[in-house]
Amino acid sequence: MTPSTMIDTRTDEQIQRDVFAELKWDARVLPNEIGVAVKNGIVTLTGWVDTYSKRWAAEEAAHRVRGVVAVVNDIEVKLPSSAERTDPDIAAAAIHALRWDAFIPMEKIKVTVSKGWVTLEGEVEWQFQKVDAERVVRRLTGVKGVTNLIVVKPRVTASDLKRKIEEALVRSVKTDAEHITVNVEGSKAILKGMVRSWAEKEEAERAAWLAPGITEVDNRITISY
Repeated sequence: MTPSTMIDTRTDEQIQRDVFAELKWDARVLPNEIGVAVKNGIVTLTGWVDTYSKRWAAEEAAHRVRGVVAVVNDIEVKLPSSAERTDPDIAAAAIHALRWDAFIPMEKIKVTVSKGWVTLEGEVEWQFQKVDAERVVRRLTGVKGVTNLIVVKPRVTASDLKRKIEEALVRSVKTDAEHITVNVEGSKAILKGMVRSWAEKEEAERAAWLAPGITEVDNRITISY
């Protein structure tokens, strides 16, 4: 049985039950605050939480469940009065947090705050810098949401990216690089081949994401059981 077949045979009821279980498993979330509905593999989360980080954690938990096709996050963030902050306070805290992160080129990031919602703009060279900038900001007290408009613009060519990913796969003790092929189209990495486990497939994808300028990874690697 292939992984895609396993996903297709899961019912909405099974997915709903597993999403609830995953929410209970995640210590960052209080599952009694969140409602879960599933239709055709699409999970809709409802309810309200007191921090944006909880909203994000619930979404991450739902995405981890096998069979989930997409997640609609309708959870509302209702801050307690003790956590309310003005937009200037949030903007100052965001700038301070970004400056303290050694991996983020703060001089290339623009921060805008409106009614507790933070918008990040600018250009970075690495995908992890874009992800890290959002991660830093969404944890701040008073933040109700984050829109990440940061653009990843690499300084290397597609052939350079291909070579860097292939070299990373060879270095990794967790992957058999001989059975994986890498193609790069613009800033998108396409992985193909056959590996022995999900862990090996995930490690190959992780290696691809670490290449400078990669903004998308299409992991077509199959698993040999």
